[in-house]
Amino acid sequence: MSKELIRLRNICMAFDDELVLNNINLYINDKEFLTLLGPSGCGKTTTLRMIGGFTTPTSGDVLFDGVRINDVPPHQRQINTVFQKYALFPHLNVFENIAFGLRMQRRPDPSDPRKKLKIPEEEIRERVMEMLEIISLKGFENRRPDALSGGQQQRVAIARALVNKPKVLLLDEPLGALDLKLRKDMQIELKRIQQQVGITFIYVTHDQEEALTMSDTIVVMDKGSIQQIGTPEDIYNEPKNAFVADFIGESNIIDGIMVQDKLVQMYGRKFPCLDGGFAPNEPVDVVIRPEDIDIVPVEQGQLTGTVTSVTFKGMQYDIIVDFKGFKWLIQTTDHSPEGARIGIKIDPDGIHVMKKSQYSGMFGDYSSFSDEYDELDDAGLEPDEEESGDEE
Repeated sequence: MSKELIRLRNICMAFDDELVLNNINLYINDKEFLTLLGPSGCGKTTTLRMIGGFTTPTSGDVLFDGVRINDVPPHQRQINTVFQKYALFPHLNVFENIAFGLRMQRRPDPSDPRKKLKIPEEEIRERVMEMLEIISLKGFENRRPDALSGGQQQRVAIARALVNKPKVLLLDEPLGALDLKLRKDMQIELKRIQQQVGITFIYVTHDQEEALTMSDTIVVMDKGSIQQIGTPEDIYNEPKNAFVADFIGESNIIDGIMVQDKLVQMYGRKFPCLDGGFAPNEPVDVVIRPEDIDIVPVEQGQLTGTVTSVTFKGMQYDIIVDFKGFKWLIQTTDHSPEGARIGIKIDPDGIHVMKKSQYSGMFGDYSSFSDEYDELDDAGLEPDEEESGDEE
């Protein structure tokens, strides 16, 4: 069983009477890769800064290994931070950038604890070379930062933080300045480094793909509150509310009625599902992921609609389909032209039912998802055809 390392207990934070963190409760295990995920202004960076000691909570406790550390300054915590701006010293080579923190350290003299000694040069070299091996930059020790790529600079910044052997590494959107391909490569590299050094990583991002790719645990935040905590699989497959369903991946979120356990109604039609525990005829939000929808001939469909937009994405088509004025996104390898009438089928395990929340009705309609998708209505249908075709 994993050991708890950090706990945030009843944390509130206010700036100029504006509450930016509202009663945050969270624990983080030793050797865990945990990601704080959410939109700008949700409180994730404030939470990270609180753990690092750069911000003191208005109320509540920050515990490290069971000890309250609210008033412990950053340099006295066993925590280091890597920011989006790597802040490498341009006049120092890679070796000296990584060694900088070690050269600043002083240790008690075993013969006289009142005296402080520098770390021996031999130990510094050994530890720096070990870090160069871990970050796959052995042989780059004499290069200056301006001779490195963005990804290499980022790895040097990580090595500089890790060489001091912290128990926790905080990473505040460190991949934000990299291009898409390099960012994807570095996601895998970061996870490898975390597993190799065997310490806790706490990572802040607004990028859901980064969170899903690297994390053991994802904490989804919005408006200063935690919306859901879970593994990437749990967060994606079992979102707690419409905000989480929309923020993690792409989702069609439809108003429904839970007729009874394992049976939900949408558009007047009843669909078998795997969910239960709702009141009879309780209004609910229904999440259907775009990849869980099968296109079938109209006569075989549980619902029928009109294709309003088709976008080729290489491995798949993103197809927008109008059902009674509400746009669904379907991701499929099968091409359906604009204007086509299609049927759809959804297996029971492709339907996820959620309680209504403050986010209900705010997400899931792809008429306004992106400029990439045309805002088209199912206007080509005659009124009687629409009534009969798009399922009451």
